[in-house]
Amino acid sequence: MIVIHHNPDCGTSRNVLEIIRKSGSEPVVIDYLREGWTRPQLLALFAAAGLTPRSALRETKSPAAELGLLDAGVAEEVILDAMLAHPVLVNRPIVASPKGVRLCRPSEAVLPLLDRLPPGPLHKEDGQMIIDAAGNLVG
Repeated sequence: MIVIHHNPDCGTSRNVLEIIRKSGSEPVVIDYLREGWTRPQLLALFAAAGLTPRSALRETKSPAAELGLLDAGVAEEVILDAMLAHPVLVNRPIVASPKGVRLCRPSEAVLPLLDRLPPGPLHKEDGQMIIDAAGNLVG
């Protein structure tokens, strides 16, 4: 089973969801902006992905700057508390599969989590090719 913590308004998140589906899997889709996060959930995802709250912090198009979270001296616990209050602060998408957990930025970071690659050609929303017609990774 594959789980994607998804923001439907994010192009990267939509790309990753499409890649998963084209690989033949139908993931569990969690709209984390609507559902929010729990502390145990975030701590488990971060630990599995090798992330810290700071490394998973979405710095742009989020209230991170206004909340004073971008300063180097801000404690990880403060960032985590802010993420619980403001789910948009968590960078996305985060994908969990039997092969691991990753923050999938760029979109092709999801490929090692899949049982099989989607058939090509496969492009991101912006037109950038990820997999060519012969099924080879591009880039």
